[in-house]
Amino acid sequence: MSDARYKMKRGILIVFDGIDGAGKTTQAKRLLETLQKEGFDAIYFREPSDSKWGQEVKRKAIHPDSLSPEEELDLFQKDRKENVERNLKPALEKKKVVVLDRYYFSTIAYQGARGIDPLTIQKLNEEFAVKPDLVFILDIAPGNGLKRIEMNRKKKDLLFEQEGYLARVRKIFRSFKGENIFHINALQTEEGIYNEIKKIVFAFLEP
Repeated sequence: MSDARYKMKRGILIVFDGIDGAGKTTQAKRLLETLQKEGFDAIYFREPSDSKWGQEVKRKAIHPDSLSPEEELDLFQKDRKENVERNLKPALEKKKVVVLDRYYFSTIAYQGARGIDPLTIQKLNEEFAVKPDLVFILDIAPGNGLKRIEMNRKKKDLLFEQEGYLARVRKIFRSFKGENIFHINALQTEEGIYNEIKKIVFAFLEP
Protein backbone atom coordinates (compact mmCIF):
# COMPACT_ATOMS: atom_id res chain seq x y z
CA MET A 1 0.00 0.00 0.00
CA SER A 2 2.99 2.28 -0.45
CA ASP A 3 1.11 4.44 -2.94
CA ALA A 4 -1.97 4.77 -0.73
CA ARG A 5 -1.59 8.53 -0.40
CA TYR A 6 -2.32 8.94 -4.11
CA LYS A 7 -5.64 7.15 -3.75
CA MET A 8 -7.06 9.48 -1.13
CA LYS A 9 -10.05 11.33 -2.55
CA ARG A 10 -10.59 13.35 0.62
CA GLY A 11 -9.23 13.84 4.09
CA ILE A 12 -10.10 11.34 6.81
CA LEU A 13 -10.55 12.12 10.51
CA ILE A 14 -9.93 9.31 13.02
CA VAL A 15 -10.64 10.07 16.68
CA PHE A 16 -9.44 8.30 19.82
CA ASP A 17 -11.36 8.93 23.03
CA GLY A 18 -12.22 7.50 26.43
CA ILE A 19 -11.52 8.13 30.10
CA ASP A 20 -8.06 8.88 31.47
CA GLY A 21 -5.80 5.86 31.61
CA ALA A 22 -7.51 4.00 28.76
CA GLY A 23 -4.43 4.17 26.51
CA LYS A 24 -5.72 6.56 23.83
CA THR A 25 -2.44 8.33 23.18
CA THR A 26 -0.47 5.10 22.90
CA GLN A 27 -2.90 3.68 20.34
CA ALA A 28 -3.25 6.94 18.40
CA LYS A 29 0.52 7.25 17.98
CA ARG A 30 0.88 3.60 17.00
CA LEU A 31 -1.74 4.06 14.30
CA LEU A 32 -0.06 7.24 13.07
CA GLU A 33 3.27 5.45 12.76
CA THR A 34 1.72 2.55 10.84
CA LEU A 35 -0.18 4.84 8.47
CA GLN A 36 2.96 6.82 7.68
CA LYS A 37 4.95 3.62 7.07
CA GLU A 38 2.22 2.42 4.70
CA GLY A 39 2.50 5.61 2.66
CA PHE A 40 -0.46 7.58 3.93
CA ASP A 41 -0.03 11.30 4.44
CA ALA A 42 -1.01 11.14 8.11
CA ILE A 43 -0.75 13.71 10.88
CA TYR A 44 -1.45 13.73 14.63
CA PHE A 45 -3.22 16.35 16.77
CA ARG A 46 -4.55 16.29 20.31
CA GLU A 47 -6.98 18.20 22.50
CA PRO A 48 -6.64 20.31 24.49
CA SER A 49 -4.39 21.83 21.85
CA ASP A 50 -1.44 24.16 22.41
CA SER A 51 -3.61 27.24 21.89
CA LYS A 52 -3.84 29.79 24.71
CA TRP A 53 -7.23 28.29 25.60
CA GLY A 54 -5.82 24.77 25.71
CA GLN A 55 -2.91 25.88 27.87
CA GLU A 56 -5.35 27.53 30.26
CA VAL A 57 -7.32 24.27 30.54
CA LYS A 58 -4.12 22.37 31.41
CA ARG A 59 -3.11 24.94 34.02
CA LYS A 60 -6.51 24.95 35.69
CA ALA A 61 -6.87 21.15 35.64
CA ILE A 62 -4.37 20.66 38.48
CA HIS A 63 -6.51 22.83 40.80
CA PRO A 64 -9.78 21.05 41.63
CA ASP A 65 -12.88 23.25 41.47
CA SER A 66 -10.90 26.18 40.07
CA LEU A 67 -13.38 26.30 37.19
CA SER A 68 -17.14 26.03 37.16
CA PRO A 69 -18.55 23.50 34.67
CA GLU A 70 -19.65 26.39 32.47
CA GLU A 71 -16.22 28.08 32.52
CA GLU A 72 -14.58 24.75 31.77
CA LEU A 73 -16.90 24.15 28.82
CA ASP A 74 -16.24 27.64 27.48
CA LEU A 75 -12.47 27.08 27.49
CA PHE A 76 -12.78 23.73 25.73
CA GLN A 77 -15.10 25.21 23.10
CA LYS A 78 -12.73 28.10 22.37
CA ASP A 79 -9.77 25.72 22.14
CA ARG A 80 -11.65 23.35 19.83
CA LYS A 81 -12.81 26.10 17.50
CA GLU A 82 -9.21 27.20 17.09
CA ASN A 83 -8.02 23.63 16.60
CA VAL A 84 -10.67 23.00 13.93
CA GLU A 85 -9.80 26.14 11.97
CA ARG A 86 -6.01 26.11 12.45
CA ASN A 87 -5.28 22.38 12.27
CA LEU A 88 -8.09 20.01 11.35
CA LYS A 89 -9.70 21.73 8.38
CA PRO A 90 -6.41 22.63 6.66
CA ALA A 91 -5.08 19.07 7.05
CA LEU A 92 -8.30 17.52 5.78
CA GLU A 93 -8.41 19.90 2.83
CA LYS A 94 -4.94 18.58 1.91
CA LYS A 95 -6.43 15.06 1.94
CA LYS A 96 -4.42 13.93 4.95
CA VAL A 97 -5.44 11.21 7.37
CA VAL A 98 -5.83 13.06 10.67
CA VAL A 99 -5.38 11.09 13.90
CA LEU A 100 -6.93 13.07 16.75
CA ASP A 101 -6.34 12.31 20.43
CA ARG A 102 -9.60 13.44 22.13
CA TYR A 103 -12.41 15.43 20.53
CA TYR A 104 -15.83 16.75 21.42
CA PHE A 105 -16.88 13.33 22.75
CA SER A 106 -14.62 14.09 25.71
CA THR A 107 -16.32 17.42 26.29
CA ILE A 108 -19.76 15.81 26.18
CA ALA A 109 -18.64 13.12 28.64
CA TYR A 110 -16.51 15.15 31.06
CA GLN A 111 -18.57 18.30 31.23
CA GLY A 112 -21.76 16.27 31.02
CA ALA A 113 -20.61 14.40 34.12
CA ARG A 114 -20.26 17.78 35.86
CA GLY A 115 -23.93 18.54 35.29
CA ILE A 116 -24.24 20.20 31.89
CA ASP A 117 -26.77 18.55 29.57
CA PRO A 118 -24.82 16.25 27.20
CA LEU A 119 -27.21 16.90 24.30
CA THR A 120 -26.69 20.64 24.65
CA ILE A 121 -22.91 20.17 24.51
CA GLN A 122 -23.25 17.89 21.49
CA LYS A 123 -25.36 20.43 19.59
CA LEU A 124 -22.91 23.25 20.40
CA ASN A 125 -20.02 21.24 18.98
CA GLU A 126 -21.77 19.90 15.92
CA GLU A 127 -22.42 23.49 14.81
CA PHE A 128 -18.73 23.96 13.98
CA ALA A 129 -16.73 20.77 14.54
CA VAL A 130 -15.66 18.54 11.65
CA LYS A 131 -17.54 15.24 11.72
CA PRO A 132 -15.15 12.31 12.30
CA ASP A 133 -15.03 9.32 9.97
CA LEU A 134 -14.03 6.82 12.65
CA VAL A 135 -14.26 7.11 16.43
CA PHE A 136 -12.54 4.66 18.77
CA ILE A 137 -13.69 4.83 22.37
CA LEU A 138 -11.33 2.86 24.58
CA ASP A 139 -13.32 1.53 27.50
CA ILE A 140 -11.81 0.80 30.91
CA ALA A 141 -13.06 0.87 34.49
CA PRO A 142 -11.93 4.04 36.29
CA GLY A 143 -10.04 2.10 38.96
CA ASN A 144 -7.93 0.33 36.35
CA GLY A 145 -7.34 3.56 34.45
CA LEU A 146 -6.19 5.35 37.59
CA LYS A 147 -3.77 2.55 38.43
CA ARG A 148 -2.16 3.02 35.01
CA ILE A 149 -1.95 6.76 35.56
CA GLU A 150 -0.31 6.33 38.97
CA MET A 151 2.25 3.97 37.44
CA ASN A 152 3.10 6.14 34.47
CA ARG A 153 2.72 9.76 35.56
CA LYS A 154 4.47 11.84 38.20
CA LYS A 155 1.35 13.76 39.17
CA LYS A 156 -2.34 13.17 38.66
CA ASP A 157 -4.73 15.57 36.99
CA LEU A 158 -6.86 16.17 40.06
CA LEU A 159 -9.77 17.79 38.26
CA PHE A 160 -10.39 15.04 35.75
CA GLU A 161 -9.01 11.93 37.44
CA GLN A 162 -11.24 11.25 40.44
CA GLU A 163 -12.73 7.77 40.42
CA GLY A 164 -16.36 8.62 41.20
CA TYR A 165 -16.33 11.38 38.62
CA LEU A 166 -14.70 9.14 36.02
CA ALA A 167 -17.42 6.53 36.58
CA ARG A 168 -20.00 9.11 35.45
CA VAL A 169 -17.77 10.11 32.55
CA ARG A 170 -17.41 6.48 31.46
CA LYS A 171 -21.19 6.00 31.53
CA ILE A 172 -21.62 8.84 29.04
CA PHE A 173 -18.82 7.54 26.81
CA ARG A 174 -20.50 4.13 26.74
CA SER A 175 -23.77 5.73 25.61
CA PHE A 176 -22.32 6.94 22.28
CA LYS A 177 -23.72 5.00 19.34
CA GLY A 178 -23.23 5.18 15.58
CA GLU A 179 -22.00 3.20 12.59
CA ASN A 180 -18.64 4.96 12.80
CA ILE A 181 -18.23 4.60 16.59
CA PHE A 182 -16.33 1.59 17.91
CA HIS A 183 -16.08 0.72 21.60
CA ILE A 184 -12.84 -1.13 22.33
CA ASN A 185 -12.12 -3.15 25.47
CA ALA A 186 -9.03 -1.41 26.83
CA LEU A 187 -8.24 -4.23 29.27
CA GLN A 188 -6.83 -6.25 26.40
CA THR A 189 -3.11 -6.24 25.78
CA GLU A 190 -1.75 -3.21 23.95
CA GLU A 191 -1.17 -5.42 20.93
CA GLY A 192 -4.67 -6.87 21.05
CA ILE A 193 -6.22 -3.41 21.17
CA TYR A 194 -4.05 -2.21 18.33
CA ASN A 195 -4.80 -5.17 16.07
CA GLU A 196 -8.53 -4.57 16.52
CA ILE A 197 -8.16 -0.87 15.67
CA LYS A 198 -5.83 -1.47 12.73
CA LYS A 199 -8.24 -3.99 11.16
CA ILE A 200 -11.11 -1.50 11.28
CA VAL A 201 -9.04 1.42 10.00
CA PHE A 202 -7.54 -0.36 7.01
CA ALA A 203 -10.88 -1.91 6.06
CA PHE A 204 -12.24 1.66 5.95
CA LEU A 205 -9.30 3.14 4.03
CA GLU A 206 -8.93 0.46 1.40
CA PRO A 207 -10.73 1.30 -1.89
